[in-house]
Amino acid sequence: MNIDNTQSQMRKGVLEFCILSIIRQGEVYPSDIVEKMKAANLHILEGTLYPLLTRLKNAAFLTYRWVESNSGPPRKYFSMTEKGLAFYQELETTWNELANAVNTLTAREQTETDTSTNFNQ
Repeated sequence: MNIDNTQSQMRKGVLEFCILSIIRQGEVYPSDIVEKMKAANLHILEGTLYPLLTRLKNAAFLTYRWVESNSGPPRKYFSMTEKGLAFYQELETTWNELANAVNTLTAREQTETDTSTNFNQ
């Protein structure tokens, strides 16, 4: 089994939630999303981001507006709709339940590993 593939699949599973979390904080330009993701050590390429933003817009979770730029073409700024906020809140609940379950399971395993290690000494 390839660890890189498994890690990639884990990241893809939370990508939409992370992007919506950034947009929920306020109107944002896609390159700002890329930078915030990079700062959190979750690297995303624009070629991955734009189709995802389009899909979220088509689902009526996002809206956008064009803003003229002094240094090039107009920029598209995204913001969350009420429907998108409701969807985000559902994702947040799911994430919290999943994170708590994983933390419970991995903490229990770590405790058992620590205990068995202590018995073997």
